[in-house]
Amino acid sequence: MYTLNSATRSRTVEVRWHGRGGQGVVTANEILAGAALREGKFIKAFPEFGPERMGAPIRAFARISDKPITVHSQVYYPDYVVVVDSTLLGQIDVTEGLKSDGAVIANYPDVPEKLKSIIGDKFEVHTVNATKIALEEIGRPLTNTAMLGALAKISGIVTLESIIKELERKFAGKFTADITAKNVRSIERAYNEVM
Repeated sequence: MYTLNSATRSRTVEVRWHGRGGQGVVTANEILAGAALREGKFIKAFPEFGPERMGAPIRAFARISDKPITVHSQVYYPDYVVVVDSTLLGQIDVTEGLKSDGAVIANYPDVPEKLKSIIGDKFEVHTVNATKIALEEIGRPLTNTAMLGALAKISGIVTLESIIKELERKFAGKFTADITAKNVRSIERAYNEVM
């Protein structure tokens, strides 16, 4: 787990998200950035779109630091890779550029050891069945918010409380209180169920 503001050194943590258009990857990345800002951290967060169509693979990037960030490029060497859509596993190299002490956090319905057989066992791997959680809590396979909970638990770069508060702020006026509550439950379950 990486901790910012440690007594020994400051650190910039970089996150790369993988998903498909329409799955809320950009929204999740914005909530992550807002949660970090809420905690007084510096952030850079932005998407990268390929073909701009529903279902096309997309990536989003975030840098979070306790000092001003002067790098403006995409994230080439992430500390964490978050895979929102498990159909991308094995199709693209989600571990490309991942730091040797980095981790993959994937929406995957099985144990981390099974995922390692697909992407290799060079890196720390964590899985959470975000699709199941989203179907049970939200009623639709919208896994982006669940993956925020899993990322918060594994990385420690922001607190679960900050994620939830930022989601509530971002959803206010756009969605009903019921939809917001369902997404909060999805975040909390993934936080507790990630392996």
